[in-house]
Amino acid sequence: MTTQQGLLIVGEDLCEQLVGRQQAFEAIQSVFGAMASGGGRNFPVVREALGYADALYGFKSGFDRDGQVLGVKSGGYWPGNAAQGLTNHQSTVFLFDPDTGRLSALVGGNYLTALRTAASSAVSIAHLARKDAKVLGMVGAGHQSTFQLRAAAEQRDFEKVVAWNPHPDMLPRLATVAEEIGLEFEAVSQQELGAQADVIITITSAFEPLLMKDWIKPGTHLACMGTDTKGKMEVDPDLVAATTVFTDEIAQSVTIGETQHAVASGALTETAITPIGAVINGDHPGRRNADEITLFDGTGVGLQDLAVASVAARRAAETGKAQRASL
Repeated sequence: MTTQQGLLIVGEDLCEQLVGRQQAFEAIQSVFGAMASGGGRNFPVVREALGYADALYGFKSGFDRDGQVLGVKSGGYWPGNAAQGLTNHQSTVFLFDPDTGRLSALVGGNYLTALRTAASSAVSIAHLARKDAKVLGMVGAGHQSTFQLRAAAEQRDFEKVVAWNPHPDMLPRLATVAEEIGLEFEAVSQQELGAQADVIITITSAFEPLLMKDWIKPGTHLACMGTDTKGKMEVDPDLVAATTVFTDEIAQSVTIGETQHAVASGALTETAITPIGAVINGDHPGRRNADEITLFDGTGVGLQDLAVASVAARRAAETGKAQRASL
């Protein structure tokens, strides 16, 4: 991508046209590998409460030397947006030419954020879940849950989806997607979900455990995707401590991710957490046996956003569909 032809502007609609689940999966898998090998680096996150509209706002940025991607995602969470027919998460990705520092592209971040988050859990399922997994458990039924369900369903030969949500009236959206992709669907209690599911995805904004250690059966893989802020929690810290833990980035996992509480209590050490990229690169075996409970702590890092935004910008340039502007 070159800045000589002007600034690329890739809107939300165009992102949806140009970037699909497989492309996102490949981009996220690649950038996780780059992070683990030292070729990609995330910079410190800025995340603040605005004190207005109950919103959280911040910046995630980084540089992937291997992929030659430099940039920042600016955005946050506005909880009142749903009532206005808008997505609660609002963001834009700014990409820069790593050779000159010039701004090269503005890319809509809302669709891509949901896509890359689902791709992250899908990568963890691909590398850590048992090959014979048949039942997918979904904890959470918000906007991102349908992205999670579709991406996860492509990684194993699932036969059934079991789901729980704090607000049961939201579960039909998951039931509709399950029907579309040919999977049986059942709304269940949290305990029953743990008893049935071989793979569990949690995608909520909870500040208390929704799944307890004793509810999870041997061999389960958990992808905890909702905890990205200090104080948040989706699963029992004792459960976290009892699993083999993998994450996107250890520094974020222990401070704002699902492991923060287990690490703070001393039940889990930072050295016990493995970057998922080490498994991707073949430096860690991943799951060691059929009874092992594995957990992926998906905290969400800037390089994920930059990776999928770079795909969108490149494809927009190649197809001639992007708008261009002068700086």
